[in-house]
Amino acid sequence: MIIGGLQKFSLIDYPGKTCAIIFTRGCNFRCRYCHNPELVIPEKYAPEIPLSQIYDFLESRRGKLDAVSITGGEPTQHSNLIEVMKIIKNLGFLVKLDSNGSRPEVFEKIIDEKLADYLAMDIKAPLEDYSKIMGWPMPVEKLKKSIELIMNSGIDYEFRTTIVKSLTSKDDLRKIVKTIQGAKKYFLQKFIPTKLNDPSLMEEALYSDEELKKLALELVAYIKHSDVR
Repeated sequence: MIIGGLQKFSLIDYPGKTCAIIFTRGCNFRCRYCHNPELVIPEKYAPEIPLSQIYDFLESRRGKLDAVSITGGEPTQHSNLIEVMKIIKNLGFLVKLDSNGSRPEVFEKIIDEKLADYLAMDIKAPLEDYSKIMGWPMPVEKLKKSIELIMNSGIDYEFRTTIVKSLTSKDDLRKIVKTIQGAKKYFLQKFIPTKLNDPSLMEEALYSDEELKKLALELVAYIKHSDVR
C-alpha cells in the first residue's frame, strides 16, 4: 500500500470516536470535484510515507486513539489493503474504510474476515450516470453489488454524495436514495472549491445550507437518516 498522507488526529472522520486518518495514494476514478489531486493525479502525487512509519505512529497511540480511518485516493485498489487492516486491528484499533465502491470483491473479503468496523461509500451520481462526474461510465452492477454488501454486512456504515450544483440535481439525489432505499445513513457533502481536479469548477455556484437541509429532510422518506456535512 502506498500512503500519501497521515492526519494524526480527528474528531469527525469516525462517528463518535477519536481517530487517525491514513490517505492512500492512487485512484481509479477522476472525479471532477475531487479536492485531493495530490492523491489522485500521478504528476501531483504527494511523497510516499513508509508503512513502517505509519505502524510506529499507531503503536505510539495505542490506548490514546480509538480508531483508524483508511481513505484515499481509493484504498481497495491496493493489493495489501487486507494485510494492513489486519495489522491495524491487531494493534487494537477500530477500522473505518472509505471507498468508491468500484471493487465489491474487496468489500466481500473485508466483510467476511470482519476487518472493518465502519464502512463508508461515496455514491457519485445515479449509478448509470457516473460519466458526468468523472468522464467515463462505471459498471452499474459493481456499484450495486458494493451497496448490497454494505447494507447486508451487519457493520455500521454510511453512504454520501458530494453536491456540485451543476453536476448534481435534486432529481439525481432522489434517484440515488431510491437505489439505497432503507439505508441507515446518507450524507450530503458540501462541495469544497479548492485544489480541484477540474479547476473550471472553482467558480461553481453552491446550494445554500438551507437548500441542502431541506433536501436532506425530504430524502428521509427513503432512508433512515439523512443530513448535511
